[in-house]
Amino acid sequence: MSETTADRTVGENTEAAGGLVDLTDDKGFLGHPKGLAILFFAEMWERFSFYGMRSLLVLYLVQHFLFSQDKAQGIYAAYGSLVYLTPVIGGLIADRFLGPRRAVLIGAIFLTAGHGLMAFEGAGSTSFIETAGQRFEVVTEGRMSEARSFLRDGEELRPLTYTSSGIEVGGEGDAPSLIERGSYEEVVEQQQTYVNILFLALSLIVVGVGFLKANISTMVGKLYGEKDPRRDPGFTIFYIGINTGSFAAYILCGWLAVRYGWGAGFGAAGIGMALGLLVFVLGKPLLMGRGEPPITLKGAMVAATWIGGIVALAPIYLLIQRDEFLSTVLLYGGPILYIGLLVFAFVAFKAEIRSRMMVAVILTFASVMFWALFEQAGTSLTLYASNNSALPSFLNAAQVGFLNPFYIILLGPVFAWAWMFLARRGMEPSTPVKFSLGIAQVALGFYLLVWGISSFASPVESAAGVRYLVPFVFIAGAYLLHSTGELSLSPVGLSMITKLSAPSVVGVMMGAWFLSSSLGHNLGGIIARWSSTETVGGVVTDSQAQLEAYADTFMMAGHLGLAVAGVVLLLTPLLKRWMAGIH
Repeated sequence: MSETTADRTVGENTEAAGGLVDLTDDKGFLGHPKGLAILFFAEMWERFSFYGMRSLLVLYLVQHFLFSQDKAQGIYAAYGSLVYLTPVIGGLIADRFLGPRRAVLIGAIFLTAGHGLMAFEGAGSTSFIETAGQRFEVVTEGRMSEARSFLRDGEELRPLTYTSSGIEVGGEGDAPSLIERGSYEEVVEQQQTYVNILFLALSLIVVGVGFLKANISTMVGKLYGEKDPRRDPGFTIFYIGINTGSFAAYILCGWLAVRYGWGAGFGAAGIGMALGLLVFVLGKPLLMGRGEPPITLKGAMVAATWIGGIVALAPIYLLIQRDEFLSTVLLYGGPILYIGLLVFAFVAFKAEIRSRMMVAVILTFASVMFWALFEQAGTSLTLYASNNSALPSFLNAAQVGFLNPFYIILLGPVFAWAWMFLARRGMEPSTPVKFSLGIAQVALGFYLLVWGISSFASPVESAAGVRYLVPFVFIAGAYLLHSTGELSLSPVGLSMITKLSAPSVVGVMMGAWFLSSSLGHNLGGIIARWSSTETVGGVVTDSQAQLEAYADTFMMAGHLGLAVAGVVLLLTPLLKRWMAGIH
């Protein structure tokens, strides 16, 4: 997921005025405080590392470690859920005693270690086909759409062709020329040491993001006084850094992974994070004391934070692997938490504050569906791009996600201008309408994919068998609709929280907003798993069946999104009344 200005309102300037240098006259970086340059480049490299790893992860799980599509998408969902859950804790730790700057530093160190470990790929897993009492090794060469499988038959590598009736084995040898579908079983032997390294690396990244994600945005806000007119433009510059890092990561890490191996792609992400850490450490003097602890910080407190982060690795390590357990907990526990927030708002507050709080809870809960559909980009859409999309020769499946940050950078200013244009004429949509538009657009993106599958898919002969491919324009169009949906919903999300929440519980509501992304990743994983079909050696064995599974999954995703968008739109008159004059 690329990021929009949604994160920017986290960064309200809550730093005490005493003892800090006024930065109003500091215009050393594009007319802004020089500290913005440090945060810009640190976050750009952090996002480069994060999205570089994200672009490869589900493909890596399926094609290198040979997890089934179902399991790989479940692991990704568990990882994503925890990534967006831990910032709630990291933000509280920074607010109470650690301070944003030190929290970002600790997070960056964890992230550098995690991304660095991702480069240790090992030889990968080994696939065997067992049929009629015989066992044959499957050797897969190439990555993503270029993957090609062979059967090791004695000293020979016999090419495999996957058809609807089974697996055709080329050449001659002991193995039969046709292994009928249903007559074989795949057995996978994994290098457990490297599997453990993988899950440890993901755990380190989760902890690192928990410390860093919300707090670096907070530090941007602390560079400006409450009435400094450069605040919003400053966050715009910061957001350009975020999407620049994301854009570059998709292009470079995806290319390196295909050209030089998975380790090269992940290694580039790790180098990016190390550069971000270096920039942040060296640039500390330019921050002019911003983001320091709100209390006198003792060495024991810092040590306790490090120990806590290290101890947290153990449960996270286990939860990422036990994705079905985590999914069940979040699927039922999430709605209960939001119901509890509604009850709390109704009981603890009165009059306009009560009704505004209830609107904030309702819209935050509705955004779960948006994130569930939007985050298919890391799972089903990435695998769809690899398996069934006719990609242009200059793109591979891991790179296709670049479309989102590209559209955001291109259209972000247009949306900002359009909202202001409509506002001057009293025509700007209300917050509930924007939420409905955002969810509807991401749903329409899936309908566009279904149209492409049902009307324009065509069989293409390849060495691995017939592949059913859909023109690239459809996934490009889907990403466009998903990006315009993001621009309709994400930038107003945290702004809505600050406008509608009671001042005494803004922190709690910020946590609820991050929780919506976490629950969205979880629900998105459930949806993505509906598209899973059989693979052998990481390669889909029935291209047509896979395409049909995508069509069914994307159609259901569209139905779910449109239904939630419709409910929000129907509730809009009531929600606007409860907002009591706030737009």
